[in-house]
Amino acid sequence: MEFNIEINAPREKVWDVLFGEETYPLWTSAFGEGSRVETDWQKGSKALFLGSGNSGMVSKIADNVPNEYMSIEHLGMIKNGIEDYDSEEVKSWAGAKENYTLTDLDGKTNLYIFMEMDESEKNKPMIDMFADMWPKALAKVKELAEPSAVV
Repeated sequence: MEFNIEINAPREKVWDVLFGEETYPLWTSAFGEGSRVETDWQKGSKALFLGSGNSGMVSKIADNVPNEYMSIEHLGMIKNGIEDYDSEEVKSWAGAKENYTLTDLDGKTNLYIFMEMDESEKNKPMIDMFADMWPKALAKVKELAEPSAVV
């Protein structure tokens, strides 16, 4: 799946919104209220993407080129503090990556999201869900990154 948005802000600002401690939960609320992440965002680091019920995904930071590129590899799920890497559900998507690419456009930023997905029929509900949620999330990133209009 691919998503793209142009943001009237420099890459550094967009990066800070995407991966900042205070702003990450704001834009990811499009995926679920209470969304948060536990990671240092460093290449090779573990990342727990959690919702309000302390359940979510276990991932690792596959690559991090500040202000340009972040790649997250999804490895498993976490539920009630228990990490699952081996269930059939997890095995169907483990290893999939979610990539963020920021490109400079004369002071503006093009934010491109690429998310690996198995497009089989069994994943159609998840594909439909992300197709609905990602545009909302990116609109929030844009809102948080762009300077407010002065009245």
